[in-house]
Amino acid sequence: MESLEVERMESLNEKNSLLVEDIGSGVLVLTINSPRTLNALDGQILQDLKGAFGVCAKDPKVRVVLLTGKGKAFVAGADISALSDFTPEQAAGFSRNGCELFDLMEKIPQPIVAVINGFALGGGLELALACDFRFAAEGAKLGLPEILLGIIPGFGGTQRLVSVAGASRAREMIFTGRRLDAAEALACGLVDRVLPAERLLDESKAFAMELATRSQSALAQAKWVLNSTRNLSLQEGLMLENQAFSRCFEHKDSREGIRAFLEKRKPEFGKP
Repeated sequence: MESLEVERMESLNEKNSLLVEDIGSGVLVLTINSPRTLNALDGQILQDLKGAFGVCAKDPKVRVVLLTGKGKAFVAGADISALSDFTPEQAAGFSRNGCELFDLMEKIPQPIVAVINGFALGGGLELALACDFRFAAEGAKLGLPEILLGIIPGFGGTQRLVSVAGASRAREMIFTGRRLDAAEALACGLVDRVLPAERLLDESKAFAMELATRSQSALAQAKWVLNSTRNLSLQEGLMLENQAFSRCFEHKDSREGIRAFLEKRKPEFGKP
């Protein structure tokens, strides 16, 4: 990372609400560090995450991001105490703040893996839904229980959950507030893998290391197409895929990958 970016990441570690660890090979681990509140999303944590992902977006050395929580929760929801006295205008601003972060996460070129080590409820599940992959510990619980508070998801949950798990499952989860265990979440496609808690982080890191060997430019184009075409018609989606496919050939990785295939060797992506 460039010096300014390093300073910004170090300042996040000093605040202690978000821990940043570079584990090498282009993989960065972001750990929400507020176990006393089960990592509840307050304004500070939202701002710190926004800052960290903003730095990642500009740093070509970051290839994959792992996002997890300290303690027994990934994120147990938003800070309910902060919501208690909200006016409608304040609620709208809080919702926009979260949505801006999650939109940023979908737009950065790097894949993001949510490492769901425990509770992922309300805003925590919405945060995980904005990631590209979701790996969960066997004991994890996932849900959108906002209806039990007399409100609804406000960070994009009504939209992204439909895209990931389908309208029927989204309607059931949002209308009832019921929590899913990890096995049920896997069965409906809400998470991609379920792992023993003691192996969750190590296997997530191994997956990220493998992903980091892929072409960064191609990953960025694939992520852009998948996230940009969710609500488009097939023909509109195919047009954007065509654009992204052609842009791959602007990057040296395409030449390296094709040459490596023809020469029957492993490609070395990202070489100058």
